Amino acid sequence: MPSRWSKWIRGQDFVWLLLFGGLFLASPDRSGSDLELLAALAILQLAEPRIRFFSSRRGNLVSIGVKLLLGFLLIGFSGGIISSYHLILLLPVVSAATSLGLVGTLVVTLLACGSYLLFAHPRFLDPERYELTREGVRILSLRVIFLPVVGFLTNQLAEANRTEARRSQVTAEQLAEANRSLQEAEAAVRRSERLAALGQMSAGLAHELRNPLGTVKGSAEMLVKNLPADDSVGRELAGFITSEVDRANSLMTRFLDFARPLQLQPLDNELGEVLDRAIAQLEHHSPPFEVLVYRNYSPDIRPFPFDAQLIERVAYNLLLNAAQASPPGSAVTVKTRPADGYAEFSVIDRGAGIDPAIREQIFNPFFTTKREGVGLGLAIVAKIIDEHGGKITVESDSGMGSAFRVLLPLAAREPAA
Repeated sequence: MPSRWSKWIRGQDFVWLLLFGGLFLASPDRSGSDLELLAALAILQLAEPRIRFFSSRRGNLVSIGVKLLLGFLLIGFSGGIISSYHLILLLPVVSAATSLGLVGTLVVTLLACGSYLLFAHPRFLDPERYELTREGVRILSLRVIFLPVVGFLTNQLAEANRTEARRSQVTAEQLAEANRSLQEAEAAVRRSERLAALGQMSAGLAHELRNPLGTVKGSAEMLVKNLPADDSVGRELAGFITSEVDRANSLMTRFLDFARPLQLQPLDNELGEVLDRAIAQLEHHSPPFEVLVYRNYSPDIRPFPFDAQLIERVAYNLLLNAAQASPPGSAVTVKTRPADGYAEFSVIDRGAGIDPAIREQIFNPFFTTKREGVGLGLAIVAKIIDEHGGKITVESDSGMGSAFRVLLPLAAREPAA
């Protein structure tokens, strides 16, 4: 069936039409009030799934109450206790069994049984025409027992379906979480592979460039010694050569730091003290940053094993990035908290945020948006965190700032075999 019709035409509609059509054709009186009540029940049953009000608990109770009332009136107009429409009371019972739970099903079933047995009262039963014999009591008992049996079985089936639906939902959520974890693990593996490959390349490149740079610097120094004292231009150019060689050597050192395997020294340290040292470095930065650093440390984090020097480097790098991204006079927050076997510290700024298009690349080596940047800062940060067995994530909203969250395991990482 085309999807545009599936909203209005459902498979169960044909079943309801078959049921009420059969009841209409089997009716001994085609012009009585019982047919009007039958039509009202049919309309309600067909309209109920299409009206949003009936999908709420209040609407469901109203629908069940109307079905009980219409069923009672239909039985009353079609002969009372001997009415062939007595099974119409299954409609409210089944509706309650599928939506109200066991207690609701019991209440509605008792009301349905009571409304039918009410017609056996002398006020409704004409003693001159009908006599309630032993056989009649047996048939009446079977009719009444049928309602709670169907209600209970329907409720059990509906509850089993609801339990299975909840189990399926939990399984789906677990699969979604596992899929997210797998994607994060795959991203971490790809990042580690890139770091390893680029690290090897950086180490080789740094070693190859340091020798010629040393030769260039030595030549510049010899040139300065042999220049006449009044040759200011030559001395200035030689000074440029020396300073640029020193800057290149500093860059080579950073490359080697990135490529060199880390030797962790995990000792029990106080995370707050390490973060305070990183904040002190930022406060003594030259030129100074016009930002305020707020501390929000959790007292629940006890000393745990990590390399204090390397984590201080991580915190300072994140603080430096936050200060550079923040407008003058704004705040940078450093926050800690325990998190399921990890100690988490966050560096939160109120800057321009990170473009979602580049958010996945910021931890890649040599990727930078700064004019003077090299693109190794966050790559080294990620490497240090990975060596600790931790995690680093970033949350950022355009124009609202960024939050870098670092998770460090509270238990020392087992050394690789």
